[in-house]
Amino acid sequence: MIATTPRDRIEVLVDAPLAPQLARLAQEAGITGHTLIRTDSGRGRQGEWSEDLVSGATAKFIFLTIANRERAEAFLQSLAPLLESHGLVVLRSTVDVIRPERF
Repeated sequence: MIATTPRDRIEVLVDAPLAPQLARLAQEAGITGHTLIRTDSGRGRQGEWSEDLVSGATAKFIFLTIANRERAEAFLQSLAPLLESHGLVVLRSTVDVIRPERF
């Protein structure tokens, strides 16, 4: 059986213009990698939304990263001031990774 190590998976639904700031905050927390996943549409407390392909003004991404507990906590702490002002949706879960040195 292959050995696994627990790590924290963090997903943030973020407006496209804020994505570079999240990348900077993650890097400052010691997180070395992330993935941006483009979203198409959704529904939340404010109702339905969909990406405006002409202007990109409503584009959203899922900012996905995996980190050890300490780095994940530092990243989440840095997001705290943005939660309400930018309406971020943040998910944190524990995942088992096969190559823990990468995270």
